[in-house]
Amino acid sequence: MLAEILNALRCPLCAAALAEVAAGSGRALRCPAGHSFDLARQGYVSLDTGRRAHAGDTAEMIAARAAFLAAGHYAFVTDALVAAAREAWAGGGDAARLVLDAGAGTGHHLAAVLDALPDASGLALDVSKPALRRAARAHPRAAAALCDTWAGLPIAGGAARLVLDVFAPRNGPEFHRVLSEDGALLVVTPAPEHLGALVDALSLLAVDPEKADRVEASLGERFVLAGETHAARVLTLGHAEVRTLVGMGPSAWHADAGALAARIAALPEPVRVTAAVRVGTYRPRAG
Repeated sequence: MLAEILNALRCPLCAAALAEVAAGSGRALRCPAGHSFDLARQGYVSLDTGRRAHAGDTAEMIAARAAFLAAGHYAFVTDALVAAAREAWAGGGDAARLVLDAGAGTGHHLAAVLDALPDASGLALDVSKPALRRAARAHPRAAAALCDTWAGLPIAGGAARLVLDVFAPRNGPEFHRVLSEDGALLVVTPAPEHLGALVDALSLLAVDPEKADRVEASLGERFVLAGETHAARVLTLGHAEVRTLVGMGPSAWHADAGALAARIAALPEPVRVTAAVRVGTYRPRAG
């Protein structure tokens, strides 16, 4: 594991620093108190306390997301995030060089940001083991760790220069704690019109029209909005790609497979739908 990433990690049980050690035929991270966390053969380390309320996205959801992203449909989202990351990175200091991706999924967006920031290293955090198996291999300057972002993050205070949050839960207090004073939090959320045509036609979960206000309410006590951009693209999708899109998101937990298949089959092909997001750049408030 890269030294800068290892130096930022903390034991989730006692918050002490961790060191990489030999453990049987493999490797582990261990703190001075003897708490040990095995490095999985797929490359990630589990840094949770065993009290996770959920297992995160399934292998099927992660496979669908990987396929959809690889096809380039959300390249405009990645491009907008990378542009915001470059600007925020240029406005920071030199002490912290870590990019932390909370709820990283496959690590696709983190890898693009690291490509744009050659002096940075990255850490993908997620609660889904299928996601972390992919995120651990997403970039040579990245590592992956299993943890619940709603709980205390196993990261030293002030260790991250950037925190990425792309369609993921937002833990304002912890994001503020782990960011350096001159760091930035980049939050990507769906705009109200995001996938609207499919939401109506397929009875999917709709974007909360008050989403932006809720984001501000959850972060406003500890962060200041320093800038925002909006990005949109009309996607042209076949029926199979529509199934993949639905299968990678939150509607996958709720949609009846038979009814969904029938609704997709009734759509004109190709399907044209607008995808739209907001990218907010937040700077931590002092104190």
